Amino acid sequence: MKFLDEAKVYLKAGDGGDGVVAFRREKYIEFGGPDGGNGGRGGNVLAEAVEGLNTLIDYRYAQHFKARKGGNGAGSDRTGAASDDVTLKVPVGTVILADDKETVLADLTKPGQTAILCRGGDGGHGNAHFKTSTNRAPRRADKGYPGEERWVWLRLKLIADAGLVGLPNAGKSTFLAASSAARPKIADYPFTTLHPQLGVVRPSATEEFVLADIPGLIEGAHEGAGLGDRFLGHIERCAVLLHLIDGTQADPAEAYRTVRAELEGYGGGLSEKPEVVALNKMDAMTPQAKTSRIKALARAVGKEPLLISGATGEGVPGVLRILADTVAAARKAE
Repeated sequence: MKFLDEAKVYLKAGDGGDGVVAFRREKYIEFGGPDGGNGGRGGNVLAEAVEGLNTLIDYRYAQHFKARKGGNGAGSDRTGAASDDVTLKVPVGTVILADDKETVLADLTKPGQTAILCRGGDGGHGNAHFKTSTNRAPRRADKGYPGEERWVWLRLKLIADAGLVGLPNAGKSTFLAASSAARPKIADYPFTTLHPQLGVVRPSATEEFVLADIPGLIEGAHEGAGLGDRFLGHIERCAVLLHLIDGTQADPAEAYRTVRAELEGYGGGLSEKPEVVALNKMDAMTPQAKTSRIKALARAVGKEPLLISGATGEGVPGVLRILADTVAAARKAE
């Protein structure tokens, strides 16, 4: 299934049914009076978060959703039938934005959570509604009220507890594969990861958390360079970020500063989240290079980074323990 995390759709709620003009015609009743019924309510358009979905691919080609008009009223004071609602099934974690892509209409973070995006119009009044002691035979009936309509953006933000960030080729996919049952694509060239990956990490028999891997960031990503920062939304809900840095590169401190600058440029509170910094690929470093790069990175970070190797698994359990404790503390605080 193709991964799609953003879609634009048009929504139109149903118009209300029309009221009618009708009079009671019955033998031996000389003055029957007005009995035109009201129109029925038009259908609403709703969004519902459901389990089992992890992409918005259903809205790639079906982009228009319209609810039916309410039924018209009828004689004998019969009200028109209300129309059924139209419900958009979306993955858990979907944010629904207005056409300006800034106004949040709904944020569906739990299975079964629903939100009304467009309300159906009310039905018009029939002439029975307008009868009074001085106007006993009104010939007025109202049309149904129009339903709401709008374009909206559906944007999926994956539900993950911890997120992986770093430059391309920092070893994020290797770390995800080493710590979970996920099997992302791994290769020795940049931008191997083209869309977010999720893995369930189980540090112990009674603990688990979801780890998200997103495509690597490069300088200028918040301005659209490389794959840009469009995937950073998938780690906005994370309680902690694991910042992986390639230990085989000449200047790991500069790599750290580059990614931090992109997180600050993106916003969304990412730069304020708890961060665990790890120097990866320790199996490929000489002892002298390891010492010098740890010192350089410690000066940039303000504390000594962790040493790990995603390929051999060395140091990975210790990092997972720190992530699990941070996630548990954040969830408890919530």
